[in-house]
Amino acid sequence: MRILFTCRPAYGHLFPLLPLANAARAAGHEVVFGTGETFVPKVRDLGFAVHRAGLGIAEAEAEARRRHGDDTGFIELALTMFGELLPRSLLADLTPLLPDLRPGLVIHEMSDVGAGVAARRAGIPAVSVAIGRSLPPDVLALAAERLRPLWGTLPADAMLGDACVDVWPDSVRDPVTAAVPKVFRMRPTPFDPDVPLPPLPDDGFVYLTLGTVVFGATQVLRGALHALARLGTDVLVALGPGDPAALGPVPANVRVAGFVPQAEVLKHAGLAVHHGGTGTVLASLAAGLPQLILPQGADQFANADSLSALGAARSLTGDEIRMPAIEAAARELLADPEARTIARGIAAEIAEMAPPARVLAEIVTWAS
Repeated sequence: MRILFTCRPAYGHLFPLLPLANAARAAGHEVVFGTGETFVPKVRDLGFAVHRAGLGIAEAEAEARRRHGDDTGFIELALTMFGELLPRSLLADLTPLLPDLRPGLVIHEMSDVGAGVAARRAGIPAVSVAIGRSLPPDVLALAAERLRPLWGTLPADAMLGDACVDVWPDSVRDPVTAAVPKVFRMRPTPFDPDVPLPPLPDDGFVYLTLGTVVFGATQVLRGALHALARLGTDVLVALGPGDPAALGPVPANVRVAGFVPQAEVLKHAGLAVHHGGTGTVLASLAAGLPQLILPQGADQFANADSLSALGAARSLTGDEIRMPAIEAAARELLADPEARTIARGIAAEIAEMAPPARVLAEIVTWAS
């Protein structure tokens, strides 16, 4: 079967698709990607055929700001981007492409709504992949109204469609995702870039990252690393595509890296401190680690609330994100056996979930 995968041109949107894409390729399926222009060479370097499809997020944001002005609120900006500009541009690019590609299945990350619309119009089965938590109910309703002209008859969930891959374990499951009519449960499986493992401190170090898109939070990252350095333990900072020079001088017990094989790094860490992105949340849970979450945007606040309510994490938001508070929260988590016990219980749940190869086979059977 030829399978078309689509995603926004951003690491946090591409990486969650790669476990399924690699499973499809290993099973002998023909895998093709569609993504924005800036990520076409990155996907090609991974060994996949790829077509340019849809605007990039930065392009959509620039157009949304041109329409509304720089002082528009975040909700209106996001609705214009993800409810109008991005899905419409992707739909325009995929509509002539699908008859030529003739895929038997479309798999898209949940924000790539235009792919689901294009597949429905072409009569092709489509499955979304949850890459984060669903929007709050009031925002979800607004998004549905923006998307209604594209969908026509709306699916059960305007973002997820009528079938989705759910990567949340039971303890932290998203009820909106769980309510989609057809759900494939899959073990959250990290994709780590092919980069060498950096020299690691002794086991028990603190791992700090703000992901691959940090919403302009360089100041937060800088403050966090200096706060964590006061713990007296080693700190490993993963910047992804970020510029190390932006951090300035760092303490002697802090090591700074770019991309790292995060899953392997987390096996040796004692605490994960991060922004609350879904990939890092789930990878840290899979490693059984307590987490200190410093959310900066998107669904990171919902992730922080969910884990904090369970006792597997603590979170600091807004004006709370100050060096003394970060240091104090990290000390408490490192000394708290209960948070680690809860995290290890969720890690056991994750280990029992179906791996990507099995889920891919289930999706192909469903689509055939």
